[in-house]
Amino acid sequence: MFSCHFLLLTWVLLTARVQSHSWRPCTDLLPLDLLSKALPPPGHATPTQVRMVQSKGSRGLRLASAVAAPLNFPASQIFTNCYYFPSEFSLVATVKIQTLRQKTNEYIFSVVREGSDSLLLGLRVSKNRLHFLTTSPGPGGRSRMTFKDVGLDNNRWHTVVLAVTGPYATLTVDCGLPLELKQVQPFPSHLSTRGSRFFVGSRGRWRGRFSGLLRQLVLLPGSDATPRLCPSPDPALTELSIPQVLKTTPFQPDQQGPVYTYEAEARVTVGDRPPCSRPEQGQLWFNAQGKGLFICDGLTWRTLLQSKQRLDYVEDYQDLYTRSETLDVEVFSIPSEGLFMAAANKDSRSGSGIYRWTNASFQLYQNISTQEARSWKHFTIDDKIFLVVAANFREAGSERSVIYQWHRRRRRFVRYQTLETHTAQDWEAFRIHNHSFLVVANHRRERDSNHNIHSVIYRWNPDTKLFEVNQTLLTSGAYDWEFFTVGPYHFLVVANTFDGRTTIISSTIYVWLDGSFQTFQSIQRMNLGQRPPQDVFSWGSAGYLSRWQGYEGFVPVHSLPTFGCRDWEDFSTDEGSFLIYSSAKSRLSKVFKLRNY
Repeated sequence: MFSCHFLLLTWVLLTARVQSHSWRPCTDLLPLDLLSKALPPPGHATPTQVRMVQSKGSRGLRLASAVAAPLNFPASQIFTNCYYFPSEFSLVATVKIQTLRQKTNEYIFSVVREGSDSLLLGLRVSKNRLHFLTTSPGPGGRSRMTFKDVGLDNNRWHTVVLAVTGPYATLTVDCGLPLELKQVQPFPSHLSTRGSRFFVGSRGRWRGRFSGLLRQLVLLPGSDATPRLCPSPDPALTELSIPQVLKTTPFQPDQQGPVYTYEAEARVTVGDRPPCSRPEQGQLWFNAQGKGLFICDGLTWRTLLQSKQRLDYVEDYQDLYTRSETLDVEVFSIPSEGLFMAAANKDSRSGSGIYRWTNASFQLYQNISTQEARSWKHFTIDDKIFLVVAANFREAGSERSVIYQWHRRRRRFVRYQTLETHTAQDWEAFRIHNHSFLVVANHRRERDSNHNIHSVIYRWNPDTKLFEVNQTLLTSGAYDWEFFTVGPYHFLVVANTFDGRTTIISSTIYVWLDGSFQTFQSIQRMNLGQRPPQDVFSWGSAGYLSRWQGYEGFVPVHSLPTFGCRDWEDFSTDEGSFLIYSSAKSRLSKVFKLRNY
């Protein structure tokens, strides 16, 4: 009897010992590069499923047609310690996606059971949304977490981090503000991957095939990858781990790995001017007749290369009678609608005019009520088109400027949002890290004539669809803002003109650091007298066209008859190249046509 008990105890201890030595944790903290795992290793045949594409300076992989087999590998290749998917993890993906149609669903990756085609996990993208799907073991069934208004399908590079911990999932796009969701059932702690496969860019058998570019796809078990990636000088392309083939120059003579089919994303259209809107952004057009190469920026065609033409003469093309003296003109395009021009008219009684290029000239299209309009600024956010006017609306004892939005059905600009301003002189619109901003040049507070006041930076809130105060900067008689970038750095410069006593003051350059603008450099301004300038400098009754003459500087080319010239804009149409100027002293503004030979 004793020997039986002894043998039983020995067997239990030996079994426990064997199990303790064979068991290892299911996860570690090493990033698992799923995209590299799905590609052939060095020395193997060139993959037929993908081609490498250069887009906006970075390379990604595009899946080929449904003829080739989808990219996949067995889950056992990465889950070597055990068969359970980690219960806490983060996924990192860098993608570039064209605008998706409604009801389109494409999989960035999925885990599917072999044989049954049953989905275990899936990261799926649709129009303006990202979905994470799981199938829990037992009666829980399928669950889905959906992040809305993420704006991934806008033909730009984006890096997303999806971190999952228990019932919570957090999505971070381009190191921006995190979005958090909570689901009723937490992520399953025992999700077996035995007998399953990872599919990259599909749900298996090319179902839900991903049509965009994929640059990075990494699984980080047991940790949130966001602190490893952010902050970053280029958050849209920040890297945790990407395939080596996307880092090196293609077609190296001594390249050991497979030679991928390589192409530039842009296509060149030859012939008449094609349409240029958001779907055509980045595409090229070669104008054989004009001997020029142009690129679509999503609104209009921009010149890349063009045969040198010499200016022969300037033709007085159109007399444009505005509704009053005009302090500023803004020329812009609206996709599928054409070329427009907004005039900032000084007289409050007549309002300001929006003109459309019709039958080879500007014709009044819409009149907008404004008060002492100083300038217009056109900008876009996603597919929304806006105009903001620097004006002096007086409402309920305060001064305000107005943002207008293009209404597609009514084909008119309609009032969208009012913002408190103080004798606003200028607006500047810009983007940083996929966020949209507006900054106003507040010149003087009317109630006490104080020029030393704050100008305001507003930030677009994608949830409320409104501009909200993001930061204030102390300015002195602010007259103009300009935004520019140098390498990875973003700058704002303000033209200060008057502090209430003198114009011998400094203008300031600000740099974007840690989520706000900070003073970078001050520039001393020359003395312009004892009052701020109200009109632009004029030279007699003529404006001058000049050209750069090497070290000699700019030299006059043509004298143009102007009166009270306040602002110049250039634009091009099928009819040629033009200049338009606004007059601050007359209702007559003029359009000139440039004649070349």
